[in-house]
Amino acid sequence: MHKVVAEVTARIVERSRDRRADYVARMQAAQTSGPGRAKLSCANWAHAFAGQPGEDKRRMMDPTAPNIAIVSAYNDMLSAHQPFERFPPLIRKAAHEVGATAQFAGGVPAMCDGVTQGQPGMELSLFSRDVIAMATAVALTHDAFDGVLCLGICDKIVPGLVMGALSFGHLPMIMVPGGPMPSGISNAEKARVRAAYAEGKASREELLQTEMASYHSPGTCTFYGTANSNQMLMEMMGLHLPGSAFVHPDTPLRDALTAAATQRAVEISAGRQDYTPLWRVVDEKAIVNGVVGLLATGGSTNHTLHLVAMARAAGIEIGWDDFADLSHVTPLLARVYPNGSKDVNHFHAAGGMAYVVRELLDSGLAHDDVMTVAGAGLRHYQTEPFLDDGKLVWRQGRSESLDPDLLRPVSNPFDKHGGITLVAGNLGRAVIKTSAVKPEHHVIEAPAKVFDDQDDMLAAFKAGDLTGDFIAVVRFQGPKANGMPELHNLSPTLGLLLDRGQKVALVTDGRMSGASGKTPAALHVTPEAMDGGALAYLRDGDIIRLDADAGLLEVKVDQAELLRRPAATKSPDGFGFGRELFAHMRRAVGPAEAGASVLF
Repeated sequence: MHKVVAEVTARIVERSRDRRADYVARMQAAQTSGPGRAKLSCANWAHAFAGQPGEDKRRMMDPTAPNIAIVSAYNDMLSAHQPFERFPPLIRKAAHEVGATAQFAGGVPAMCDGVTQGQPGMELSLFSRDVIAMATAVALTHDAFDGVLCLGICDKIVPGLVMGALSFGHLPMIMVPGGPMPSGISNAEKARVRAAYAEGKASREELLQTEMASYHSPGTCTFYGTANSNQMLMEMMGLHLPGSAFVHPDTPLRDALTAAATQRAVEISAGRQDYTPLWRVVDEKAIVNGVVGLLATGGSTNHTLHLVAMARAAGIEIGWDDFADLSHVTPLLARVYPNGSKDVNHFHAAGGMAYVVRELLDSGLAHDDVMTVAGAGLRHYQTEPFLDDGKLVWRQGRSESLDPDLLRPVSNPFDKHGGITLVAGNLGRAVIKTSAVKPEHHVIEAPAKVFDDQDDMLAAFKAGDLTGDFIAVVRFQGPKANGMPELHNLSPTLGLLLDRGQKVALVTDGRMSGASGKTPAALHVTPEAMDGGALAYLRDGDIIRLDADAGLLEVKVDQAELLRRPAATKSPDGFGFGRELFAHMRRAVGPAEAGASVLF
């Protein structure tokens, strides 16, 4: 193992010792009490399968026949989740073939950030993760299952499903993805039209046609945002079948992988030789593997929140310092849009996750001695699935990249450091995604232009007020203020100003996600403005220095003078679009560095 990876892992183990021991003890107590349905009364159990067909009823009466729960985030508004409509019949059939049953245990909400960007509903987005975790627990609380298949892909949905399933960590759990849509128009053309629209040089009709040519079919969006970062994580953490992440929906290979996940869930259920409860898969080493994979591929900044929350659900404590130390030694191996010009389909074709896993393991940057749903060892994930005369088989993945402009070895990376960096100073602590930012933009010192809402900044741009070099501060966007919405609507405008030759950056207590683009952006500033953070004391013209190379975020104002100023305040608009139902979550939510959760 690389010395730093081993040291970070060891300190996470030590830091988490008591919390993890308590979690494991609870999971072991649950597993030793036997299958839940064995403890149900006859009336309880009869209710559990009253609606099942006759053959399933007979099988469910057999205490040795596993019953697998399906927890799905299906809806047909999310292109990524639309394919899940077909999955339950495939899963039931696959379970029947191995003497088991499968029941649809429950659905969880799944909102699309692409639809809600810039809209009031986006303020529910981050909180939906914790709602999904709770909904997953509701689905499983019937205690009638021997294993779990979680169907989900997109941003908050995978973390929420994992967090909820971890409360039933004595059960095996396998994540079942749907895959990305085929590639549409080029990312360069999409970016060109978006920039033209922001400048008033393209019509809304032209913009809509461009977006439709990009987001055009079932499957995940093809850029490397949070949804596809989720899929990478599930492979690095051993929660998918190997190579499942980036196989297209509605194809024979995807259907075969769904059936195989079902049958593997039966094989690793309690009482079987390969019993693999979820708590054994998600341990400290698996979490470190997830962080390293995120850094090596330039994944979504959202996972500086989600990985922290998932780890806490398993009794493991990680923080941004762990990300930072691992980033210093993890080279950047991939440039997938928006970090480069090519999408996840090109990444998969060039070698994909099997190549990344091999490189990280061979370099001692990832732990092989982990338990996965595919068996012991992360080496399972340097293989790829194929159909051989209709039969699903795995073979070794690429040992060389087919596209060095997209995917490179550890010996010749795009950057010697990972794609996400911690910055800190008298403005607080924040993260910045450097993998998409050119080195010449890593450092900027410029006067602040302060806004309390993203719409105010866009209005200033339309009025011609965003001239010269500046750092845009968009505050009151943290979890306590308004649920920490993503601020993607700012990306085209900031990118346009950068293209004009201005030196610009963004500093915010809000989020930007995996779609963080070429403009340097210090995100998730903690403490947030609503929680007494220094952002609340800033004024227009204050000189801010953002230095991603040195890990610095500071305002050039004496601290005593800064704190003598009256703090800016903002009353959240907490009504409409369901926001009033989440007021208690805004009051109770923890800080971004602790995962921005109300649960842990």
